[in-house]
Amino acid sequence: MSRTTHKHRSTYRVLSALALLTLTAGAVTACGDKDSAPEHAASSSSSAKASSSSGAGQSGVSKLHMITNDGHRLAFHVTQGNGHTIVLDSGGGEDSSQWKDLVPKLHAETGATVITYDRAGLGKSDVVPGAWKVESAVSDLKSGLAQLGVTKNVTLVSHSQAGEIASYFAKDNPKMLSGAVLVDANLPPFFTDEEIPRLVAASQPQVDAAKKDPDKPENREIISTAEGFAPAHKAFHKVTWPDAVPATVIVSEKTPLDGSPADAQRWRDAAATFAQDGPNRTLVTAKGSSHEVPKDRPDLVLKKIEDMAATRH
Repeated sequence: MSRTTHKHRSTYRVLSALALLTLTAGAVTACGDKDSAPEHAASSSSSAKASSSSGAGQSGVSKLHMITNDGHRLAFHVTQGNGHTIVLDSGGGEDSSQWKDLVPKLHAETGATVITYDRAGLGKSDVVPGAWKVESAVSDLKSGLAQLGVTKNVTLVSHSQAGEIASYFAKDNPKMLSGAVLVDANLPPFFTDEEIPRLVAASQPQVDAAKKDPDKPENREIISTAEGFAPAHKAFHKVTWPDAVPATVIVSEKTPLDGSPADAQRWRDAAATFAQDGPNRTLVTAKGSSHEVPKDRPDLVLKKIEDMAATRH
């Protein structure tokens, strides 16, 4: 993958597919004000049906379960362990394969059941037409876990866009979670009344381009997220993380907005604010990392997940 494509997908994940940064030699220009801004930048059905490859019942081998929720199927990949459960939720535009190198290490080090899954429209999961709704994504995750028999003792690990799902999931289901690790994640403090219009304006060219080829999965994701982005993120800005759920917040040193110093600082400030706003929250900077923290600093991500799991179980 070229450097430009890598950075393009990185920004796509962090800003919920809408705030793509068009790249021009790695620089960004102003977005309508004096500060630099990125311009380049449900009901569940029957129990889970498993379809797996040979050897799926062996220790440390992932098994595929197709879960049905609200009329569509979702792929959940389960590496069975004992006791608690670690759920890994990918960034926007990424499917469960984002975690493929981390899963066996996590399973070996913790002995936990490790679950990854493909959100609707990604990987092996069905496409759901219409606007992307975080409420539907939360329903898919909760229903999938319930059908797999997972109702408590969950450590939730969320990268980028999945931070939105984690925030709503934790608010509605605090007793299911024993802790969370938020990896350079979308967090409520970032999406202010000042920031949201900047993101919408900066990404409009990419939205328009995506509409010319709407059948491509990545374009479909951009279009669906663009619908209702502003009101959805105004609401997200008000979401409160429950004090009962401990959280480790990992923020990348470069941030996904590295080309815009003003927005990069807002990203770092949002992470710091989130960490300070409640008990049992820790802020960690991934030194030398881009937004792709799971790839750039897998050692750090692994350690922080292990620490959270060990502390809470």
